Amino acid sequence: MAAALSDLSLLASGKVREIYESSPDELLIVASDRISTYDVVHPTAIPHKGAVLTGLSAFWFERTRELLPNHVVSVTDGVPDEARGRGMLVRRLKMLPVECVVRGYITGSGWKDYQATGKVSGHTLPEGLRESDRLPAPLFTPSTKADVGHDEAIDFEGAVELIGDRALAERVRDASLALYEYAAEHARSNGIILADTKFELGLDDAGTLTIGDEMCTPDSSRFWPADQYEPGRGQPSFDKQFVRDWASSTGWDRNPPAPEIPADVVARTREKYIEAYERITGEPFDAWLTRTGAA
Repeated sequence: MAAALSDLSLLASGKVREIYESSPDELLIVASDRISTYDVVHPTAIPHKGAVLTGLSAFWFERTRELLPNHVVSVTDGVPDEARGRGMLVRRLKMLPVECVVRGYITGSGWKDYQATGKVSGHTLPEGLRESDRLPAPLFTPSTKADVGHDEAIDFEGAVELIGDRALAERVRDASLALYEYAAEHARSNGIILADTKFELGLDDAGTLTIGDEMCTPDSSRFWPADQYEPGRGQPSFDKQFVRDWASSTGWDRNPPAPEIPADVVARTREKYIEAYERITGEPFDAWLTRTGAA
């Protein structure tokens, strides 16, 4: 029987996740229902959001383990009852100091950088791209990991400097691109465009490059419905861009505290997260809750 959360040592509490020490070699990562925009957590939770993040991550980790090892030990054994569906027992990793961002489409901060410089993270792009255009090929566009404030985009040489090993940085880049291409193709076959995403990679005790944290969730990715895709504008989404757009419309200056989210926006956001889970995995969301004992 797994220990209760209260019996475990809390090692870290982030915008969305808590990390507990389960054993000397393993951690328990629990995704909450909190939601943040512009790096600020809103006081309003999104019901079942944490379970969607954990369930989708588990789905992707299982299907990409031949491409790159992952940190998952179990989503049931060792997970306390109060964290079922949201918790994941994982191996400890030495995480690398870069966010591994991959872009398949020009949007978000990449679009802003392109408009200003014609480049994204050191990549010179063709002239005349429209917002949300598909890029000629997916791009590895890493960023720093900021303890406070916003991550900053860097080029590949910046990633080499932070990682401290060019050969390892090249493996990180190539693995990130391979993971994105697999996930993007799977999503596309289910009517969803994976516009961009970010991965967290680290090294295990043997020095093996391994993916940790989460993978291709609505929090770490931009998901667009393929049947509504139209370059030249922002796209409707299955991810938290919906909440970002609402937050921007309120006149909030993006500094703490973040505003309360209205009930209708909460309900629609929950629907979008669950729809993303069901379309990508091909199963009802309730099946995940049942399988992990959260139902």
